[in-house]
Amino acid sequence: MSIDPNMCILVVDDYSTMVRIMRKLLKQCGYENVHEASNGEEALAKIKENDYQLIISDWNMEPMTGFDLLKVVRATERTAKLPFILVTAEAKSENVEAAKAAGANCYLVKPFTAPLLKERIGEALGAVPA
Repeated sequence: MSIDPNMCILVVDDYSTMVRIMRKLLKQCGYENVHEASNGEEALAKIKENDYQLIISDWNMEPMTGFDLLKVVRATERTAKLPFILVTAEAKSENVEAAKAAGANCYLVKPFTAPLLKERIGEALGAVPA
């Protein structure tokens, strides 16, 4: 999969350390154009102002969870097909199933490596593995 370093990615996480980690991992994967939001509501405001090619969101946030953000993104015509990766520390099968049912392209369990993140981004963007 070819990397587009200019692809605009929104990282949503209420934990600033995790945002820094995601930025570093995305940079290792070749992505430079990374925006951030500290919760779902802030993310929605940024989504209205920008054209993102990918959203990577934490699941557990207040006041709006990443799962709720996903549902709003999918219910909005302009963003309904926007690639969306949900990130969480919980690998419960019911969460994975709920995320897929709500329209998440991929589900990523913390902690993870840059190669795994790159693989999930490829899946989310519809790349076919070689």
